[in-house]
Amino acid sequence: MRAAVASAHREEWAAVVAATVRVTRDLDLAEDCAQDAFAAAVQHWPREGVPHRPGAWLTTVARRRALDALRRGAVGARTLPLLAVEEKRAPDPADVVAGGLDDDRLRLILTCCHPALDRSAQVALTLRLVCGLSTAEVARAFLVQESAMAARLTRAKKKIAQARIPFRAPAPEELDERLDGALAVVHLVVTTGHTAFSGEALHREDLLETGTRLARLLHDLVPRDPRVSGLLALVLLTDARRTARLSPAGEAVLLAQQDRGRWDQGMIAEGAALVERSLRAGITRYGIQAAIAATHAAAPSWEETDWPEILALYDELLARWPSPVVALNRAVALSYRDGPAAGLAALEALRSDPIAEIYPYLAAAEADMLRRLGRRDEAAQACASAIALTRNEVEKAQLQAQLRELTGQG
Repeated sequence: MRAAVASAHREEWAAVVAATVRVTRDLDLAEDCAQDAFAAAVQHWPREGVPHRPGAWLTTVARRRALDALRRGAVGARTLPLLAVEEKRAPDPADVVAGGLDDDRLRLILTCCHPALDRSAQVALTLRLVCGLSTAEVARAFLVQESAMAARLTRAKKKIAQARIPFRAPAPEELDERLDGALAVVHLVVTTGHTAFSGEALHREDLLETGTRLARLLHDLVPRDPRVSGLLALVLLTDARRTARLSPAGEAVLLAQQDRGRWDQGMIAEGAALVERSLRAGITRYGIQAAIAATHAAAPSWEETDWPEILALYDELLARWPSPVVALNRAVALSYRDGPAAGLAALEALRSDPIAEIYPYLAAAEADMLRRLGRRDEAAQACASAIALTRNEVEKAQLQAQLRELTGQG
């Protein structure tokens, strides 16, 4: 029965909190009431059975607790201002056509990702309010103490209330910016989960699952937006390789050496279909990134990778959304199409960029290109630089193995 409650928590937490916010107009109280509802489920469901609609049951209990708290004057004693909540209305046909924008869960996500908050606060609030992670779990994701994260979350909620950020579906002219922020938060969560910044694990399964769940939720709510379908495609196509990224001994396995038979073909098929849908609807950064991942996934082997196609996609991405990371990835693709010397020449412009001082993948790419050119001493120096910048222990061990090979110690 606890499994049923845990499943309901994963699937229904955001909806329960979002619906309760309408009653409380107070994010903290809505959280408390949602937690009470799940605690009640632990008590009642073993005796009464799992309801036919668990989400409706939980929402009803949470809203009743909220109304009881309001009657007792609990909110009156609070010092925080209340959220501005628009009255519930019948769905506007235009909302339905736009993809179901009249949804409390979307309101909650966009409230957490309001541009008045900095990105770290947006991520933390989304993990806490939308995904239902505990404060301790959010703190672990940020590598900070639980008390520090609790204070950060409190400040973010207070800023939302004091700034009178409304809990409502944004106007059409606001949606692009607000949805861009939400997608960036989800992408950051997934990226952080895909390769943990530090620690002894290559990836963070909790963040990967949370990010995938958020991407699916956004796609359920706004299915016709090409940015949303592109992001979900990128998440699925990237995560399809998860099990192949580690050897049975727990060592990192680079893409070139991965056993493609271990890739999740169901996720790849779903992701490829979403890429097509996204690109038909419009060109977005997530759609192009997903198309790159789909091209890798379609190759039967590393040697059969369509590097001209991947390079063309990176050219498009760099032209529309330039960044040092995109330029680095384009240089790597160029090195496999035109040779490592061409790749090294493309890296030259990045050596003076601040990214060179903090991003280990630039030095690692340089090491690989130098190795392929037979310049082993220079490759070893670049590899050592990458090791010095790497805090993930699995990636560091893989680079150290490369360094031993380059120096003849392997």
